[in-house]
Amino acid sequence: MVKSWKEGLKVGLQTTWTLGKIIFPITLIVTILGHTPVMDWLTRVLSPLMGYIGLSGEAAIPLVLGNVLNLYAAIGAILTMELTVKEVFILAVMLSFSHNLFVESAVAKQVGVKIWIMLVVRIGLALFSAWVINLFWQGGGEIAKYGLVPSGGGETVSGFGAIVFQGVESAFFGILQLAFIVIPIMIFIQFMKDLKWLDVFSKWMSPFTRVLGVRENTSTTLAAGLVFGLAYGAGVMIQAVKEDGVSKKDIYLVMIFLVACHAVIEDTLLFAPLGIPLWPLLLIRLVTAIVLTIAVAIIWNRIEKNKGDRKESVEERDQIPQERTS
Repeated sequence: MVKSWKEGLKVGLQTTWTLGKIIFPITLIVTILGHTPVMDWLTRVLSPLMGYIGLSGEAAIPLVLGNVLNLYAAIGAILTMELTVKEVFILAVMLSFSHNLFVESAVAKQVGVKIWIMLVVRIGLALFSAWVINLFWQGGGEIAKYGLVPSGGGETVSGFGAIVFQGVESAFFGILQLAFIVIPIMIFIQFMKDLKWLDVFSKWMSPFTRVLGVRENTSTTLAAGLVFGLAYGAGVMIQAVKEDGVSKKDIYLVMIFLVACHAVIEDTLLFAPLGIPLWPLLLIRLVTAIVLTIAVAIIWNRIEKNKGDRKESVEERDQIPQERTS
């Protein structure tokens, strides 16, 4: 038991260090950029495009904040705006698919997933879902009434030193929060491995992993990502890649699933202050993740099969001249 504690703690600290080296500088840089004209410029660029997905120009502000910073910043901005129920729901769906792009994409890169694929999938899902909702939902024109509005606003920070300090503080507490979650997860997983519970858990998850087209050794990563989030799921995946020999195909499929549907409890409940129905939001994420992952798995399998067939045909052609000469 002591060995399990030590090994789990060691792996947890290593994972926290690996992810922390990414999260700290990105959080610092993004915080500084948030106090520059860059944020206003992004908002102005996106505003003309908002009409195509059923949003007003000012809705670009929470979209930019959510994708560059996090969901908390985006939701805080939405609560200060007079938007329709339809607009708020569209923003919630978009932000559930696409948020905190810099940190979460960089973390996923450590697993071996290319950043551009992460960005295409997440931003593509956000835009496509917004377009579909705007196309088929004709209601929701009344002004949204926000429910659990948090008390107190953020204080204005001025001066380069104060801004840098805020960035360092945010990054430090972000990594501290990461450690509080990742280290217990890694210790728990180590106990599961040593007590052979992980094999039982993988068998329980096997029907779901088979539906997605991935192997059972990805079950822990799926569970961690679904419950705790993409960054934490990636942390578990980093360890799984080292120890369990997770294939490149399974890495991509699991991460595609998690970019569409991760931290389902926390991320869904965060939208409660907006006064929108949460079950449709959760179902949209879950169904989209399952359908998208299955579709990619089918396409990937067909490509692999075609490559195998072509390889066999080439080998057969090469054998024919040899048989004639003999």
